[in-house]
Formats: sequence, C-alpha cells, structure tokens
Amino acid sequence: MEIRTATEIGKCLSNQTRMQILEWLKEPEKNFPPHETLEHFNDGVCVTYIQEKAGLSQSTISTYLTNMEKCGLLISTRHGKWSYLKRNEEVIKQFTDFIS
Repeated sequence: MEIRTATEIGKCLSNQTRMQILEWLKEPEKNFPPHETLEHFNDGVCVTYIQEKAGLSQSTISTYLTNMEKCGLLISTRHGKWSYLKRNEEVIKQFTDFIS
C-alpha cells in the first residue's frame, strides 16, 4: 500500500461515524434488518439502512459513504435504484498491515 493511499484511509477513519459504519458492516446480520430481496447481505447493506442507523441526513451519509468508497474501504453494488455497500476486506487488511 502506498503512503498516499494509507493517508487517505487514515483521514477517512478520523471520523467517529465513519468508523462506526465500518464496525456495523463487519457484522451486517447483527446490525441491520434483513433485506427482503437479497440473501444474506452478500451484496452489502442498503444505504437507506445505514442512514437510518446513523441518524444523519441523507446528504451527510452520502458524502461519508462516497469518501469511504473512494479510498477503497467500501464496495458498492447497485440493484435497480438501490445501492448496497459492504466492507472491502482486502483494502482493510492492507491498511492494518501497513500501519502495524
């Protein structure tokens, strides 16, 4: 991992809510209601559920999630008009290896 990438991830993780979102997404079955149309959170968690759990405005959550996706912490999948997000475990591992 390059220093620049690690720095961007560090900036992204400097916000308590963004850290909490990553923590929630680590165990989506425990932290979010079941998705009616998708099995077992394979494609991630619907952005609407993340927004509701965080209790923040749609625009704030959208900004947070976009930043997290840009630095590689999250992977987005689209189904119709809905976006689903999950952790990018590969990047998270690279980051933790880099800083340890």
